[in-house]
Amino acid sequence: MAGEEQDVQTQPHAAHDHESRTPAKQGGWITIPFILGNAFGLALVLSGVMGNFTVYLVKCYNFKRMDAALLTNIMYGTSSFLPLLGAILSDSFFGCFLIVAFSTVASLCCIIILTITAGIKALRPPNTYTQATSGQLAVLYTGIVLYTIGAAGTRFSMMKLGVDQLSNVGDQDVFFNWSFIVLYGAVAIGSTVIVYVEYSISWELGFGICLTVTALAVLSFLLGIKYYLISRPKRNPFMTMARVVIAGVRKRKLALPEEEAAYYRGLFEKTDQPPFSSFSCMNRAALIQQGDVATDGSIARPWSLCSIEDVNDLKTLIRIVPLWTSNVFLSISIATQASLSVLQALTMDRSLGSHFSVPAGSFSIATLLAICLTLFILDRGIYPLCHHLTSYTPTPLQRVGIGQAFNIAAMVASVHIEHRRSIIVHEHQAENQPDWIVPMSAFWLVLPYVFIGIGEAFHFPGQISFYYQEFPKSLKSTAIGIVAVLMSIGFYLSMAVLAVVRRATSWLPDNLNSSRLGNVYWMLTLVASINFFYFILCAKFYKKQSDDKHVVGAVN
Repeated sequence: MAGEEQDVQTQPHAAHDHESRTPAKQGGWITIPFILGNAFGLALVLSGVMGNFTVYLVKCYNFKRMDAALLTNIMYGTSSFLPLLGAILSDSFFGCFLIVAFSTVASLCCIIILTITAGIKALRPPNTYTQATSGQLAVLYTGIVLYTIGAAGTRFSMMKLGVDQLSNVGDQDVFFNWSFIVLYGAVAIGSTVIVYVEYSISWELGFGICLTVTALAVLSFLLGIKYYLISRPKRNPFMTMARVVIAGVRKRKLALPEEEAAYYRGLFEKTDQPPFSSFSCMNRAALIQQGDVATDGSIARPWSLCSIEDVNDLKTLIRIVPLWTSNVFLSISIATQASLSVLQALTMDRSLGSHFSVPAGSFSIATLLAICLTLFILDRGIYPLCHHLTSYTPTPLQRVGIGQAFNIAAMVASVHIEHRRSIIVHEHQAENQPDWIVPMSAFWLVLPYVFIGIGEAFHFPGQISFYYQEFPKSLKSTAIGIVAVLMSIGFYLSMAVLAVVRRATSWLPDNLNSSRLGNVYWMLTLVASINFFYFILCAKFYKKQSDDKHVVGAVN
């Protein structure tokens, strides 16, 4: 593949030994500590806030439990979609540096407001029986809005800013791996340590720690400004794609000629080749007609003529769509399994020693730890060893495939754990006792969580690396931001899947001890397996298309 099957992979894990620098001494690995320092701080703070925000709304603002959960879910969903908007604005108008800077400031303002609400009693209801006033809610909602704005640019746009500093593909892969180690490590700390301080000690101290960490993150970002390689978009790529579609429609009745000179290459287009042969009907958008080109060689009618590069860029995006959809289904199974595992944990023995019981929602920390540890082992051990022994490291799509295989293994593990749990319930004839705790350790659930973490260590960085390599140059921020949409779609569709299962079957009653949860896991296993083969087909098809020959006059 162009960019995917790169045989010449400069030794990626020796990439730290040489920096990619411009003559102005901007860019390169010297910028990465500043960027990752900012990313770590903001990820820790945002996860610490969201990990306990439902409780904060209930305890401090007297929200009804379902209203608080709904508002938190809206925040999750919105903060997952907004990174794509941030990426689009980055590619179209501002560049990723300004998006990251704006989002960083928004995150700081968010934490300042939340810290003030926790510290000043007048900004909260005076007792547990009083509803919050409109003024108090206005302050709270301002902080929530700033949270979602901050989330829009502090994860994926931050990755784009970091990878822009490195010109070598191997260096970029290393950066993506370490970005995920930093981000997931920060989330693990935020969702445990910060949440514990907020809930068990005081909200003021918890948010105060968050404010301090955010200030340090902003400082880290500012200290690196003089080193950053900053670029701004020269054009709006989405408007360009719209022009390709409209120009192709306008010229749909024209025959595709054999002459290469009939296609417009643009004033600064270096290639001397005609458009890709695939989707050849779109090549008409680059056909030159009388009056399309000005005397200086520029386009006189931009909605009737596009360059070969513009046409090929849109074709590249179309070819990526099937692979992207395969990862949507992957996100659905992960999100569904995660929510069901919490319900399982509530019915199982969660004791750790004789005096401590692990919260049901805390078992997911195993996924975060597995991701960080796996990424570290891959980056520092397995990938360098593969390169040393074979001069080859797995390509991004191969990593995605490995990750999908581990995801199937996680579903199978969940099937067997639930099978054992249900057998114990049946042996004790406890099907009609919803509050009965199954005498089976909930730590068995760590196994599927670990499999999911190992899989995510392969497929998540693999997806980002693949999209970044394959997307057109003008859409690199969108290439990274589109992964955030996968997470959001998976979150929402998993809720839809569970709703359909509950409506169409009797597998998921409120009493989990009388459920058929194993059937749901078998269904997820089947869906994940079908999706895996669908991904393989899409990957093979994409490889053939990536070697697209530049021929003229190949009509579909």
